[in-house]
Amino acid sequence: MWVSGVMQGLMLNATTDGGTVLAYPNFVETLNAIRPLMLLRVLGGAFYLAGFLIMVYNLWRTIRSGRPVVESREVHVEVSSNQDRMSWKEVVNNDPVIFTVVGLAFMCAWFFLPAMPTWRLWSAVSSSAGWVCSASRPAGSPGATGMTACWRTTCFSVLTLVAVAIGGVIQILPTVTVNRAKNVEDRIQKPYTPLELAGRDIYVGEGCYNCHSQMIRTMVPDVLRYGDYSRLGESIYDYPFQWGSKRTGPDLARIGGKYPNVWHYNHMKDPRAVSPGSNMPNYAWMLDKKTDIKALPAKIAVQQRLGVPYPAMSRDEIQQQAIEQGIAISADLKKAGAFALPDSQMVALIAYLQKVGQSEAPEERPAETPWNEKPFPVVPALPDKHRTAQAAPQNSPPN
Repeated sequence: MWVSGVMQGLMLNATTDGGTVLAYPNFVETLNAIRPLMLLRVLGGAFYLAGFLIMVYNLWRTIRSGRPVVESREVHVEVSSNQDRMSWKEVVNNDPVIFTVVGLAFMCAWFFLPAMPTWRLWSAVSSSAGWVCSASRPAGSPGATGMTACWRTTCFSVLTLVAVAIGGVIQILPTVTVNRAKNVEDRIQKPYTPLELAGRDIYVGEGCYNCHSQMIRTMVPDVLRYGDYSRLGESIYDYPFQWGSKRTGPDLARIGGKYPNVWHYNHMKDPRAVSPGSNMPNYAWMLDKKTDIKALPAKIAVQQRLGVPYPAMSRDEIQQQAIEQGIAISADLKKAGAFALPDSQMVALIAYLQKVGQSEAPEERPAETPWNEKPFPVVPALPDKHRTAQAAPQNSPPN
């Protein structure tokens, strides 16, 4: 079943003229070539499902064939006269517990004391000596109990868990709590406008990421086909990010501004009308489904708490920005002969697709405030005379 994936990968990566020209520049060509193999995948999946149903049927028949039986059987229960009984004092006041607590204390001192080589070296040596002494005491030694071997096994398991937990915390917490955008030296992503954020949620909710990734690898065929390779900063504000390398559909990392709004409109309405041979489903029903504009203030509040540098905006301002950008896109579509309501999901998705890949240079970044000092973005609405509306961005001409 992996043959179709391998064949498509070979076609996508095939180049001519010394590796400077794509052998199959049209992505749909690769899809048409592997469609017979995709049918084999469907057939294999059908066999797998049939086997599962047969297994369920066999289990059901086996259960139905059983008959209840009433009988008595003699079972020998061996009662041991020598049972281990320890008081809580003996459990706590025991070598493994004492060595574990003291060793963890020295380890914490090693990690968290000020950067003084003497203190850290002494803590490291003391903790290591404690573990060696604890593991080297035989079961019959003074102060040790008959359960020392059991305790050693338990302590080893607990300490392994603690070591894994400490390593996980050290690796995970900095990436969650530290604002990483200020550390990016290359391109930095522009935060989504309210309507673009709504379109991103529609994109994720419809599962578009299952076919379309937004990560151009440094491989030559990827760069020739999609454009410059992706940078970390270009998706620093994406929660969740849309990385991936599975090419069921073309990568969209550079789709923003590549085509006019009406192209996306026609492509979403009927993909075959724009890309003959495409197997993408139609999304014409998005023209009739409304975007949840009222939920945008809460969404932006969550994004701001995650580190996205949104300015403080009232609920009315957030909703007004989304409506104005939707009106601008709807008016642009009308000029091209297409019709979509400003609050439709189609317009929101077009706004998101036109923003994907838009970034700025590091020197253009505004000064950032630590995440825990940023104000909550939703504040009481201002009077109309003090309210400013954000101009709707203009779409770039197609490449």
